Amino acid sequence: MAMATVNLRALTSWVGIARLFAVVLSCLAFSLVASTGKFGGPYGTWCMFTWCFCFIMTLLVLLLELLELYPMLPLSWDDFTAAFSMLAALMVFTSSVVFPTTLISSPCNTNLCARQAVATTASWLCFLAYALEVSLTRAKPGDISSFLSTIPGLLKVFEAYVACLIFSLLDKFSGEPGLMWCVAVYSICFIFTLLIIIFTIGRCLTYIPCPLEKMLVGYNFLALLMYLTATVLWPLYSFRGQSRPDHCGPDCSWNKHLGVTFLTIFNLIAYLVDLVYSTRMVFVRAPP
Repeated sequence: MAMATVNLRALTSWVGIARLFAVVLSCLAFSLVASTGKFGGPYGTWCMFTWCFCFIMTLLVLLLELLELYPMLPLSWDDFTAAFSMLAALMVFTSSVVFPTTLISSPCNTNLCARQAVATTASWLCFLAYALEVSLTRAKPGDISSFLSTIPGLLKVFEAYVACLIFSLLDKFSGEPGLMWCVAVYSICFIFTLLIIIFTIGRCLTYIPCPLEKMLVGYNFLALLMYLTATVLWPLYSFRGQSRPDHCGPDCSWNKHLGVTFLTIFNLIAYLVDLVYSTRMVFVRAPP
Protein backbone atom coordinates (compact mmCIF):
# COMPACT_ATOMS: atom_id res chain seq x y z
CA MET A 1 0.00 0.00 0.00
CA ALA A 2 1.51 3.33 -1.10
CA MET A 3 2.05 5.91 1.64
CA ALA A 4 1.07 9.51 1.03
CA THR A 5 3.98 11.94 1.14
CA VAL A 6 3.83 15.58 2.13
CA ASN A 7 4.83 18.16 -0.47
CA LEU A 8 5.17 21.48 1.37
CA ARG A 9 5.88 23.25 -1.92
CA ALA A 10 2.16 22.93 -2.64
CA LEU A 11 1.69 25.59 0.05
CA THR A 12 4.88 27.63 -0.21
CA SER A 13 5.07 28.17 -3.99
CA TRP A 14 3.50 31.29 -5.49
CA VAL A 15 0.63 29.21 -6.87
CA GLY A 16 0.11 27.60 -3.46
CA ILE A 17 0.11 30.99 -1.73
CA ALA A 18 -2.47 32.30 -4.23
CA ARG A 19 -4.65 29.27 -3.51
CA LEU A 20 -4.32 29.77 0.25
CA PHE A 21 -5.44 33.38 -0.12
CA ALA A 22 -8.38 32.21 -2.26
CA VAL A 23 -9.42 29.69 0.41
CA VAL A 24 -9.27 32.26 3.23
CA LEU A 25 -11.00 35.04 1.28
CA SER A 26 -13.81 32.86 -0.11
CA CYS A 27 -14.41 31.51 3.42
CA LEU A 28 -14.49 35.07 4.77
CA ALA A 29 -16.95 36.18 2.08
CA PHE A 30 -19.54 33.44 2.58
CA SER A 31 -19.15 33.52 6.40
CA LEU A 32 -19.88 37.25 6.58
CA VAL A 33 -22.85 37.00 4.24
CA ALA A 34 -24.18 33.96 6.10
CA SER A 35 -23.97 35.92 9.37
CA THR A 36 -26.28 38.59 7.91
CA GLY A 37 -28.95 36.07 6.84
CA LYS A 38 -29.62 38.31 3.83
CA PHE A 39 -28.80 36.16 0.83
CA GLY A 40 -32.18 34.91 -0.33
CA GLY A 41 -33.33 34.98 -3.93
CA PRO A 42 -31.52 33.75 -7.02
CA TYR A 43 -28.70 36.32 -6.93
CA GLY A 44 -27.82 35.86 -3.27
CA THR A 45 -28.02 32.08 -3.61
CA TRP A 46 -25.70 32.17 -6.63
CA CYS A 47 -23.11 34.26 -4.77
CA MET A 48 -23.18 31.97 -1.72
CA PHE A 49 -22.88 28.91 -3.96
CA THR A 50 -19.91 30.47 -5.78
CA TRP A 51 -17.95 31.25 -2.63
CA CYS A 52 -18.70 27.88 -1.01
CA PHE A 53 -17.93 25.92 -4.21
CA CYS A 54 -14.63 27.73 -4.78
CA PHE A 55 -13.64 27.32 -1.11
CA ILE A 56 -14.30 23.56 -1.12
CA MET A 57 -12.69 22.87 -4.50
CA THR A 58 -9.58 24.97 -3.83
CA LEU A 59 -9.12 23.35 -0.43
CA LEU A 60 -9.44 19.94 -2.08
CA VAL A 61 -6.83 20.89 -4.72
CA LEU A 62 -4.45 22.05 -1.99
CA LEU A 63 -4.88 18.83 0.00
CA LEU A 64 -4.38 16.61 -3.04
CA GLU A 65 -1.19 18.44 -3.99
CA LEU A 66 0.03 18.62 -0.40
CA LEU A 67 -0.34 14.84 0.03
CA GLU A 68 0.65 14.17 -3.61
CA LEU A 69 -2.46 12.08 -4.22
CA TYR A 70 -3.46 13.73 -7.51
CA PRO A 71 -1.44 11.29 -9.72
CA MET A 72 -3.89 8.58 -8.66
CA LEU A 73 -6.77 10.42 -10.33
CA PRO A 74 -7.68 9.36 -13.92
CA LEU A 75 -7.42 12.84 -15.35
CA SER A 76 -4.96 15.45 -16.56
CA TRP A 77 -4.24 17.32 -13.33
CA ASP A 78 -2.65 20.37 -14.97
CA ASP A 79 -5.61 20.76 -17.32
CA PHE A 80 -8.07 20.31 -14.45
CA THR A 81 -6.44 22.90 -12.19
CA ALA A 82 -6.03 25.36 -15.08
CA ALA A 83 -9.70 25.02 -16.03
CA PHE A 84 -10.87 25.26 -12.42
CA SER A 85 -8.82 28.37 -11.61
CA MET A 86 -10.17 30.09 -14.71
CA LEU A 87 -13.73 29.05 -13.88
CA ALA A 88 -13.34 30.15 -10.26
CA ALA A 89 -11.98 33.54 -11.34
CA LEU A 90 -14.99 34.07 -13.63
CA MET A 91 -17.51 32.90 -11.01
CA VAL A 92 -16.06 35.05 -8.23
CA PHE A 93 -15.81 38.06 -10.56
CA THR A 94 -19.51 37.67 -11.41
CA SER A 95 -20.44 37.37 -7.73
CA SER A 96 -18.31 40.41 -6.84
CA VAL A 97 -20.37 42.46 -9.29
CA VAL A 98 -23.80 40.90 -8.67
CA PHE A 99 -23.76 40.86 -4.85
CA PRO A 100 -23.25 44.58 -4.16
CA THR A 101 -25.48 45.73 -7.04
CA THR A 102 -28.46 43.56 -6.03
CA LEU A 103 -28.21 43.05 -2.26
CA ILE A 104 -26.46 46.09 -0.74
CA SER A 105 -28.82 48.99 -0.13
CA SER A 106 -27.87 52.66 -0.11
CA PRO A 107 -26.99 54.50 2.09
CA CYS A 108 -24.75 51.90 3.73
CA ASN A 109 -24.72 52.95 7.39
CA THR A 110 -25.69 49.82 9.34
CA ASN A 111 -23.70 46.96 10.84
CA LEU A 112 -25.35 44.55 8.41
CA CYS A 113 -24.36 46.68 5.43
CA ALA A 114 -20.81 46.96 6.76
CA ARG A 115 -20.49 43.17 6.85
CA GLN A 116 -21.86 43.00 3.30
CA ALA A 117 -19.30 45.60 2.19
CA VAL A 118 -16.42 43.66 3.80
CA ALA A 119 -17.71 40.47 2.13
CA THR A 120 -17.70 42.26 -1.23
CA THR A 121 -14.11 43.43 -0.65
CA ALA A 122 -13.08 39.88 0.28
CA SER A 123 -14.76 38.60 -2.89
CA TRP A 124 -12.84 41.07 -5.09
CA LEU A 125 -9.56 40.09 -3.40
CA CYS A 126 -10.49 36.43 -3.92
CA PHE A 127 -10.97 37.14 -7.62
CA LEU A 128 -7.49 38.69 -7.74
CA ALA A 129 -6.06 35.57 -6.07
CA TYR A 130 -7.62 33.32 -8.72
CA ALA A 131 -6.53 35.69 -11.50
CA LEU A 132 -2.97 35.49 -10.13
CA GLU A 133 -3.17 31.69 -10.16
CA VAL A 134 -4.34 31.73 -13.78
CA SER A 135 -1.44 34.02 -14.68
CA LEU A 136 1.12 31.87 -12.84
CA THR A 137 -0.05 28.57 -14.33
CA ARG A 138 -0.62 29.81 -17.89
CA ALA A 139 1.46 27.86 -20.40
CA LYS A 140 4.46 29.66 -21.83
CA PRO A 141 4.58 30.31 -25.61
CA GLY A 142 5.33 27.08 -27.44
CA ASP A 143 4.32 24.88 -24.49
CA ILE A 144 1.13 22.95 -25.29
CA SER A 145 1.60 20.03 -22.89
CA SER A 146 -1.41 21.32 -20.93
CA PHE A 147 -3.93 22.59 -23.47
CA LEU A 148 -6.35 24.21 -21.00
CA SER A 149 -3.53 26.35 -19.59
CA THR A 150 -2.86 27.88 -23.01
CA ILE A 151 -4.76 30.98 -24.13
CA PRO A 152 -7.07 28.95 -26.45
CA GLY A 153 -7.73 26.53 -23.58
CA LEU A 154 -8.53 29.30 -21.10
CA LEU A 155 -10.77 30.90 -23.72
CA LYS A 156 -12.69 27.61 -23.98
CA VAL A 157 -13.54 27.90 -20.27
CA PHE A 158 -14.51 31.55 -20.75
CA GLU A 159 -16.75 30.72 -23.73
CA ALA A 160 -18.54 27.94 -21.86
CA TYR A 161 -19.07 30.14 -18.79
CA VAL A 162 -20.44 33.06 -20.80
CA ALA A 163 -22.85 30.65 -22.53
CA CYS A 164 -24.07 29.56 -19.08
CA LEU A 165 -24.70 33.21 -18.17
CA ILE A 166 -26.63 33.64 -21.42
CA PHE A 167 -28.82 30.62 -20.58
CA SER A 168 -29.58 32.11 -17.16
CA LEU A 169 -30.93 35.26 -18.82
CA LEU A 170 -32.98 33.67 -21.59
CA ASP A 171 -36.74 34.12 -21.52
CA LYS A 172 -39.56 34.88 -23.96
CA PHE A 173 -37.93 33.68 -27.14
CA SER A 174 -40.39 31.00 -28.28
CA GLY A 175 -42.20 31.62 -31.56
CA GLU A 176 -39.55 33.91 -33.02
CA PRO A 177 -37.44 32.02 -35.61
CA GLY A 178 -34.55 34.48 -35.30
CA LEU A 179 -34.39 34.13 -31.51
CA MET A 180 -34.75 30.35 -31.69
CA TRP A 181 -31.77 30.25 -34.05
CA CYS A 182 -29.75 32.31 -31.55
CA VAL A 183 -30.64 29.88 -28.74
CA ALA A 184 -29.56 27.02 -31.02
CA VAL A 185 -26.23 28.79 -31.60
CA TYR A 186 -25.66 29.25 -27.87
CA SER A 187 -26.58 25.62 -27.16
CA ILE A 188 -24.55 23.99 -29.95
CA CYS A 189 -21.41 26.00 -29.24
CA PHE A 190 -21.74 25.42 -25.50
CA ILE A 191 -22.09 21.65 -25.91
CA PHE A 192 -19.09 21.33 -28.22
CA THR A 193 -16.93 23.63 -26.10
CA LEU A 194 -17.86 21.73 -22.93
CA LEU A 195 -17.04 18.41 -24.61
CA ILE A 196 -13.61 19.73 -25.60
CA ILE A 197 -12.95 20.73 -21.98
CA ILE A 198 -14.18 17.40 -20.58
CA PHE A 199 -12.27 15.32 -23.15
CA THR A 200 -9.11 17.30 -22.48
CA ILE A 201 -9.31 16.82 -18.71
CA GLY A 202 -10.22 13.15 -19.18
CA ARG A 203 -7.33 12.58 -21.63
CA CYS A 204 -9.73 11.38 -24.31
CA LEU A 205 -8.73 13.69 -27.15
CA THR A 206 -6.13 11.22 -28.42
CA TYR A 207 -8.95 8.86 -29.42
CA ILE A 208 -10.37 11.34 -31.94
CA PRO A 209 -9.55 9.92 -35.43
CA CYS A 210 -8.59 13.24 -37.03
CA PRO A 211 -5.96 15.98 -36.56
CA LEU A 212 -7.09 17.59 -33.33
CA GLU A 213 -5.43 20.99 -33.79
CA LYS A 214 -6.92 21.51 -37.26
CA MET A 215 -10.30 20.30 -36.05
CA LEU A 216 -10.25 22.95 -33.29
CA VAL A 217 -9.39 25.65 -35.83
CA GLY A 218 -12.32 24.55 -38.00
CA TYR A 219 -14.66 24.49 -34.99
CA ASN A 220 -13.59 27.94 -33.85
CA PHE A 221 -14.21 29.30 -37.35
CA LEU A 222 -17.73 27.81 -37.49
CA ALA A 223 -18.51 28.99 -33.94
CA LEU A 224 -17.34 32.49 -34.88
CA LEU A 225 -19.66 32.58 -37.89
CA MET A 226 -22.58 31.27 -35.83
CA TYR A 227 -22.03 33.84 -33.08
CA LEU A 228 -21.72 36.56 -35.71
CA THR A 229 -25.26 35.76 -36.88
CA ALA A 230 -26.50 35.68 -33.27
CA THR A 231 -24.88 39.06 -32.58
CA VAL A 232 -26.98 40.54 -35.39
CA LEU A 233 -30.22 38.60 -34.94
CA TRP A 234 -30.62 38.65 -31.16
CA PRO A 235 -30.92 42.45 -30.69
CA LEU A 236 -32.80 42.76 -33.99
CA TYR A 237 -35.58 40.43 -32.85
CA SER A 238 -35.41 41.08 -29.08
CA PHE A 239 -35.88 44.86 -29.20
CA ARG A 240 -38.04 45.10 -32.32
CA GLY A 241 -40.92 47.46 -31.52
CA GLN A 242 -39.96 47.59 -27.83
CA SER A 243 -38.65 50.39 -25.66
CA ARG A 244 -37.27 50.08 -22.15
CA PRO A 245 -40.08 50.13 -19.55
CA ASP A 246 -40.08 52.94 -17.00
CA HIS A 247 -39.72 50.55 -14.06
CA CYS A 248 -37.29 47.87 -15.21
CA GLY A 249 -35.55 46.00 -12.39
CA PRO A 250 -33.04 43.14 -12.47
CA ASP A 251 -35.77 40.65 -13.46
CA CYS A 252 -37.11 42.82 -16.28
CA SER A 253 -37.10 41.01 -19.64
CA TRP A 254 -35.73 44.08 -21.44
CA ASN A 255 -32.69 44.18 -19.15
CA LYS A 256 -32.18 40.43 -19.57
CA HIS A 257 -32.27 40.76 -23.35
CA LEU A 258 -29.72 43.59 -23.14
CA GLY A 259 -27.51 41.36 -20.99
CA VAL A 260 -27.73 38.55 -23.55
CA THR A 261 -26.78 41.03 -26.28
CA PHE A 262 -23.58 42.08 -24.51
CA LEU A 263 -22.69 38.51 -23.52
CA THR A 264 -23.13 37.43 -27.14
CA ILE A 265 -20.68 40.14 -28.21
CA PHE A 266 -18.22 39.00 -25.51
CA ASN A 267 -18.34 35.42 -26.78
CA LEU A 268 -18.01 36.59 -30.38
CA ILE A 269 -14.79 38.40 -29.45
CA ALA A 270 -13.62 35.35 -27.44
CA TYR A 271 -14.13 33.01 -30.41
CA LEU A 272 -12.33 35.48 -32.68
CA VAL A 273 -9.29 35.63 -30.37
CA ASP A 274 -9.49 31.85 -29.94
CA LEU A 275 -9.43 31.38 -33.72
CA VAL A 276 -6.42 33.70 -34.09
CA TYR A 277 -4.39 31.95 -31.38
CA SER A 278 -5.41 28.45 -32.51
CA THR A 279 -4.44 29.25 -36.09
CA ARG A 280 -1.05 30.55 -34.98
CA MET A 281 -0.45 27.42 -32.88
CA VAL A 282 -1.25 25.13 -35.82
CA PHE A 283 0.00 26.92 -38.92
CA VAL A 284 2.70 29.28 -37.64
CA ARG A 285 5.68 27.33 -36.41
CA ALA A 286 8.47 28.86 -34.43
CA PRO A 287 11.84 28.76 -36.19
CA PRO A 288 14.09 25.90 -34.99
